[in-house]
Amino acid sequence: MKKGRIKNFNELAINDNRKSILSIVEAGLDFIDTEKVVFNSIKLKDNILSIHEENFDLSKFKRIKIVGFGKASCQAAMALERILGNKIEEGVVIGLEKTVCERVQTFAGSHPRPSTMNIAAGKKIYDIANQSKEDDLIIAIVSGGGSALLCPTNAECEQGIKLYDLSIQCGEKITELNTIRKHLSLLKGGGLAKIAYPATVIGLIFSDVPGNNFEDVASGPTYKDETTVHDAERIIKEHNLGAFILNETPKEDKYFEKVHNFILVSNKNAMEGMKKKSEELGFKADIISTEFYDEIDEVLKKIFSARAENTVVLGAGEPGIDIKNKEGKGGRNMHAGLEAVRMNLIDQNSVFISFASDGLDNTDGAGAIVDKNTIEKIKKIGLNIGDYLNRFDSYSVFEKTGDMIMTGPTGANVSDLMILLTKNEQ
Repeated sequence: MKKGRIKNFNELAINDNRKSILSIVEAGLDFIDTEKVVFNSIKLKDNILSIHEENFDLSKFKRIKIVGFGKASCQAAMALERILGNKIEEGVVIGLEKTVCERVQTFAGSHPRPSTMNIAAGKKIYDIANQSKEDDLIIAIVSGGGSALLCPTNAECEQGIKLYDLSIQCGEKITELNTIRKHLSLLKGGGLAKIAYPATVIGLIFSDVPGNNFEDVASGPTYKDETTVHDAERIIKEHNLGAFILNETPKEDKYFEKVHNFILVSNKNAMEGMKKKSEELGFKADIISTEFYDEIDEVLKKIFSARAENTVVLGAGEPGIDIKNKEGKGGRNMHAGLEAVRMNLIDQNSVFISFASDGLDNTDGAGAIVDKNTIEKIKKIGLNIGDYLNRFDSYSVFEKTGDMIMTGPTGANVSDLMILLTKNEQ
């Protein structure tokens, strides 16, 4: 019996192609494992903290504090405690699930829709930053999901809820959404750096944003924001979102002179792991994009147009989806899998998987595996997939066919990941 991140691996791996593609998924998840990423990136020796070969002499700091927000923050805090131990004075992080830490307090908040659950942690994070002095070191764990999870005030939370609900209806891009979020917040858009000033700040970035727009991860609390209130107002007007109370983000260079940001992981790491595993299994591996923002049908066309015998096609990003009906259940990845069936893209020798790297495709499922067996089961059960797609209810289809991928929360988040494997099993 195989033991790995995919809980139902053995149930799904009913043939060689399925076993191969599921092994590739697990390799991708292994390469973005939060604890491994921290231990591989950060070392401590003789009071010298090394991060990507940049050194910090910890003897120069009176207190070391940890703050964190996002899906990787609790796992990363556990790893940092193992590295820094009692050098940590205090800390507060908020993720999706609490973990057991000795010096860092962990909170579980709501995502993707913010709620009052997130405020208590946000207030404590604000206080830690605000009370810091020049000889303090603040290590900020900045990861995907932090935009929703980090809410230090009731007002920001209420506006965040309103923005999220409206953005679902109009299909805003994440960059547009985060531009507005930065101007609703005390901590985002460089606000954390300003409030912590003149302390030294180390930002550990676990990126879920496709491409190199790292200032958009968790809406950039440790980055100087290049956008303005006018940019946020323009986006709000373009999408007819109504009234919001906006504030300008800090623009003074002094607040960022002692900020050091490090990119610890992104979807490129997952692509590297999946490419390596594909080649070990004897496939040619083709990474066609790590920045998919197109609508789902366009993404599928690009992926399947690169299909070739004995080849694994890899892609990553956040495909667009305009949800017109909220009655259904499922996320972008399951919707993409079912859409591939509707578009008749699946042939006898191909297996396709789209999955959420955090393990939660807007449900308890990470995604779905789709091949000829899936199509046969859909036909046998008599499911009208057009109806399910119109209701955005892909979860129910894959629940009935038994093709859902179950990992549980992975403690990582680097965008959606897509794999197309083609091989004639003969």
